[in-house]
Amino acid sequence: MNVNWMEEVKKRESALLKDLQTFLRIPSVRNEHTATQEAPLGKEVYEALCYMLKRGEEEGFVTKNVDGLAGHLEMGNGKEIVGILCHVDVVPPGDGWTFDPFGGTIVDGKIYARGALDDKGPTIAAFYAMKIVKELGLPLAKRVRMIIGTDEESDWQCVERYFQTEQMPTLGFAPDADFPIIYAEKGIADFDLIQQPTNERSEYILLSFHAGRRYNMVPDFAEAALRLTDGEAMKERFLAFLQAHDIDGEAHSDGETFTLRVRGVSAHGMEPNNGVNAGLWLVKFLENEQLDPQANAFVRFVSQYFHEDTRGRQLGVAHTNEELGDLTINVGVLSYTNEHGGKIGINLRYPVTNDIVHTKKMIEQVAERHAFALTDFSNSAPHYVAKDHPLVQTLQRVYEEQTGERASLLAIGGGTYARSLQAGVAFGPLFPNRPDVAHQKDEHMFIDDLLKATAIYAQAIYELAK
Repeated sequence: MNVNWMEEVKKRESALLKDLQTFLRIPSVRNEHTATQEAPLGKEVYEALCYMLKRGEEEGFVTKNVDGLAGHLEMGNGKEIVGILCHVDVVPPGDGWTFDPFGGTIVDGKIYARGALDDKGPTIAAFYAMKIVKELGLPLAKRVRMIIGTDEESDWQCVERYFQTEQMPTLGFAPDADFPIIYAEKGIADFDLIQQPTNERSEYILLSFHAGRRYNMVPDFAEAALRLTDGEAMKERFLAFLQAHDIDGEAHSDGETFTLRVRGVSAHGMEPNNGVNAGLWLVKFLENEQLDPQANAFVRFVSQYFHEDTRGRQLGVAHTNEELGDLTINVGVLSYTNEHGGKIGINLRYPVTNDIVHTKKMIEQVAERHAFALTDFSNSAPHYVAKDHPLVQTLQRVYEEQTGERASLLAIGGGTYARSLQAGVAFGPLFPNRPDVAHQKDEHMFIDDLLKATAIYAQAIYELAK
């Protein structure tokens, strides 16, 4: 059947943008403080899930809510399922935005908001793609199911719970990365390094230190509170340090408490070098200051093994692969209190050729030598779909027909919901040569790209399910 997919998208452009703005205005950051039995990840995330389920009902899709952690919208008939894996949760907005991070502001052909690119914009694009196929009455031999997650940016509780009871799609894609097609993804391990507290004390006390909100984000803010007697002298040294390294920050005193702050640049944890880690720069300054023994041990360990080393060289775990590139380490969370010592929250991504068991053992050995323990280790293995798989070949053809450009195959350091499927790839929405602003301030998506992605998804859905 000959369909002008872009023409069909253009007919629905106004409604699509209106729905997207409404969706983006829901601040769906995971929030344990507003969690209930009905909304286990917080009322804001649950509101976003319910919004998509409600829109699905309004369009005549079959919908299901799976314990407030996930859900789906479905159309068509048949034993086999084409899956489209999306998520409604977003990372915290961070600081320094030009526009309201939950405003859905449209300026100069772009829509700005946290989630515009990752992953609410693509979710609405895929939703409208399903809507177009349904409204055109195109014959399908398979069911098409949009699976909606709520915890992609954290622990993936959503898909874990979903697939305990729901059918695994035969094949599918996640609109949550780059075009043309991502057929291979690095493995992802999250873990903590916990300092063993000591009872040694001195006159100069690091009372607290905190940086970062998510393991898969580069921290853009860090703060340390100290008790000391020569705050003005430290302030002079700190300001000189900031100037020497072209880092933004400030210092002030409040009685006996002296506070240092550093502002960095947020970025996705899959490539820490795209950001400026505020926590690691503040640690770098503190390692040369006279602190209590416990604090000294914390800042010196962090600085020695992680400052300006995102490849694990100092830890002895560096590894690279021709297709997937380097093993990367993002220090996403740093925290310290005088009472309990320090914690380092790490997001480690590795190629399929890396032995993660050996890597973990090496890090444990280094940590133990410095009185740290590795805890709360979780691992998602690398994901791979053969280049000659019918899913890959179909999506390549669709992309080339819609764009007129070659659909090269990509391997990435990011982790997408595609790895939840036995046969799944990541497919857009970021077009080649566009800046990747996911997890960054002023996250946005070009409206032209959003519409083009919708046309691509509509044709892909039809071709995979017909």
